[in-house]
Amino acid sequence: MKNFTITIPDNKENIFIEMMKSISFVKKIEAINEISISAEHKEIVHKRIQHIEEHPESCLSWEDIERKIKL
Repeated sequence: MKNFTITIPDNKENIFIEMMKSISFVKKIEAINEISISAEHKEIVHKRIQHIEEHPESCLSWEDIERKIKL
């Protein structure tokens, strides 16, 4: 069995899916939305996680945040 990745315009999605459904040998139609995250953004997130792990006192709990919002 082979898999293919096909890029189509958003406004043609329904037409494409209907066309694929009409082909008897097509076994599965699945939309996969991949999000590309740059290495720079990943590094920023890793640094923030590391900071939180090293300095947990610098963060607020969700309960504290809710309490501040309600004030």
